[in-house]
Amino acid sequence: MYVIHENPEWFPPLAAAFEAEGVPVEEILLTEGQIDLAADPEPGVYWSRMSASSHTRGHEHSKEYTRAVLGWLERAGRQVVGGSHVLELEVSKVAQHGLLQRAGFDVPRTTAVFGRSTLTAAAHAFTDGQDVPFITKHNQGGKGLGVRRFDSLAEFDAYVDSPEFEEPIDGITLLQEYLTAREPFITRVEFVGGEFVYAVRVDTSAGSFELCPADACEVPQVIAGAVCDVPGTDGPSAFAVRGDVTATHPLVQQLRTFLADQRIQIAGVEFMETTDGRTVVYDINTNTNYNPAVEETARASGPRSIARFLGGLLDSEYATAPAGAAVTA
Repeated sequence: MYVIHENPEWFPPLAAAFEAEGVPVEEILLTEGQIDLAADPEPGVYWSRMSASSHTRGHEHSKEYTRAVLGWLERAGRQVVGGSHVLELEVSKVAQHGLLQRAGFDVPRTTAVFGRSTLTAAAHAFTDGQDVPFITKHNQGGKGLGVRRFDSLAEFDAYVDSPEFEEPIDGITLLQEYLTAREPFITRVEFVGGEFVYAVRVDTSAGSFELCPADACEVPQVIAGAVCDVPGTDGPSAFAVRGDVTATHPLVQQLRTFLADQRIQIAGVEFMETTDGRTVVYDINTNTNYNPAVEETARASGPRSIARFLGGLLDSEYATAPAGAAVTA
């Protein structure tokens, strides 16, 4: 197994799972490196878990590197989990929104704004000139990038014109309706090999939009009351197994079909149940991470499920392995 990524801090739980399942694994760390385009890739199964937030860790070009490597692998006929089509979905909330909406899911009302100069006019049109709550987020994000709540147009106008304005890496800002949860949590449903693993209840009572489940997640200091677990901090985890959402839940079954149709084999999908009776699906994470507190209590392990799934693909794909050329990174 070859795992393509750019953040070593997120890899140890996965490495431990591969070892426990007896699956040989190597990392391809796409922060720098090279590929010999005249050579064939090494035999094996490749799993891309490139993150949409890689640019926040100083890896501004890792997504472009991954596009090049995935194309090379796919042209050579190597089996790739999380291939080119999945990467493009990971780095575009516009694409996610469109596919979810077309598949019949309830999604947040959203406008995509290109550039900065028309943002204030777009917000006035989005709210019909009324001072109603709405949020912004970055099209290419993760870790809650660019997610802010605004309660008035004057507040938003001042933000856009201020030095605090957070420029999206791809220049696309989303304006989105503000949803009020029926209870202060959202739900994240984890799938591996297209099958349900478990659902996670993520407490949002602290008022943050930072919902990263990984223990190594970096919490932006500008966001007060962040709910992402920080190593070494005390207090209960914001993440827990949600036992009433199981494989037979109607939304889980609908999501399972959707992921199969989109050829997405590993993902975490987030939804919210609102005060007005809606169940709104709003985010697809194809480089999903797993929370230690959840892993301790869940009946199945996310990383171990991945290791078993990918190990099965590897066993099916190769009886013998001819020599080839590797990516060096």
